[in-house]
Amino acid sequence: MIGGPTGTKKRHRAGSHSRLSSTAALIDTSRPDGTLTEVSHKPLLSSSSIRRSTSRHHSPVPLAPTLSNGFNDPTTADVILRLYLDQSSPFDSDDSETQLAVDSSSEFQIYLHSSVLRRSKYFSALLSDRWKKESTGEIDYYRFNLAAPSSAGSINNHLTVLQLLYSNDSNEINTAIDTVSTALELLPIALELLFEDCVTACVKFLEAVPWTEDEERTVLSLIPLLSDEESSELLARVSPPKSDLSEEMLHGLILTAIHNHPNMAFAKAFVAKLLRDFSSRGSARRVLDKSFETSLNMVKESLDEYSSPDLRGDHNETEAIQRLNLHTAMTNGRHLLWLIERMIELRAADTAVKVWSEQALFTANLQRAFRDDAWRNIVPGLPSVVMRCTCKLANAVAAGVILASRQVRMKLVKDWLPVLIVCKDNMTPMLTNHKSLYLELEETFLKIISTLPMSEAQELLQQCLSFSTRNVEDCPHLVAAFTTWFRRANRQLQGDPCQLS
Repeated sequence: MIGGPTGTKKRHRAGSHSRLSSTAALIDTSRPDGTLTEVSHKPLLSSSSIRRSTSRHHSPVPLAPTLSNGFNDPTTADVILRLYLDQSSPFDSDDSETQLAVDSSSEFQIYLHSSVLRRSKYFSALLSDRWKKESTGEIDYYRFNLAAPSSAGSINNHLTVLQLLYSNDSNEINTAIDTVSTALELLPIALELLFEDCVTACVKFLEAVPWTEDEERTVLSLIPLLSDEESSELLARVSPPKSDLSEEMLHGLILTAIHNHPNMAFAKAFVAKLLRDFSSRGSARRVLDKSFETSLNMVKESLDEYSSPDLRGDHNETEAIQRLNLHTAMTNGRHLLWLIERMIELRAADTAVKVWSEQALFTANLQRAFRDDAWRNIVPGLPSVVMRCTCKLANAVAAGVILASRQVRMKLVKDWLPVLIVCKDNMTPMLTNHKSLYLELEETFLKIISTLPMSEAQELLQQCLSFSTRNVEDCPHLVAAFTTWFRRANRQLQGDPCQLS
């Protein structure tokens, strides 16, 4: 056996900072006979528990027959490698069915060639002039010990890497690495032995093929052992280049689903599921707020251009532009309704309610547009779409799903109540199916009004008189709202100012 100076360690690969941290191998000279031993601190397949082998061997045996390229050929070799399983640490398992028995043959003697082993920088260091050969008869041998982790297939994986050292053609190495599991099994060994060609082949294969979730976790554990250049493609695949990449992806999916996808209903349903299942509600909220703002602005701009047309051009051209503006408002109004439904579903509509309550100019344009008869033949459903957006948000406020401030509640009713009145007044017999929507929104507005100070409620209730019908029994919601207000108005303070009679 060849001994070395105390404390000598395996040389790190250039550019590697913690190459040996997880499957680290050190040259251990603490043995009494000074034998060089590679000690693995962490087996590759840590998820599988290994039952320790209790068999003992009195003499090593060859691991494989002699190959034509000289591997394991005792007649020409000048290196004898003792490859054995490191069984120094116990392995426990909570599930006895998953325990794997180590092969009874746990120690092998392999005949190798120093000229070939020098392809490995690890062996090249061991074969330097510091180490002396041991004379055995007519042949001088280098003798080394190499420990393999006590994990399933460990010996065979080490054997494969040693055999690949004898491959003169890089294609042979590439051919041997034909599955992700093979690449993940060989890569740690190639890293330990500093076998650069094998490392490159393993990384190249991993870059090009899909991984399972478990395989991805193993790749992530190996990335710190690679140089920056080697790991760049792997990192690009699993690590976002910037913190908001997920939000960009979500926003892009929303835009595609509502604007560009030919099968819009299915695309919207899929994106809705992604939003529900997304791990960060904060990110989902920001994405929805951004998309809501975009769609709302498109509706507002279309209604603004419709309400204030440029009359300098040809009449037919102006009419076509007006029709286009109404269609654009209708299309984006539907998108807006879908977004509001998603926001309420995720309880992330606080910002949307506040923005919706600050739309004095938009609601004024809507009133002008709905007093005009043009929309009836072009986009008869536009009033319904816009008021459904309002109804969804108002219902969420009235139900406490969205806790809006007093100012927001007041402005929501104040700005949108006139639009509701115009829609109701201009409803045609063909659109009587909108009655239930308008009635629902009336009831919701009255509920919100009941939460406001009496002076604000007084002003708004006067505008709600249009909710009444010829038959008083048909508008119980309005009767109840006024009854509540008058009851509160007639209540007088007596005695303690904080006590109401």
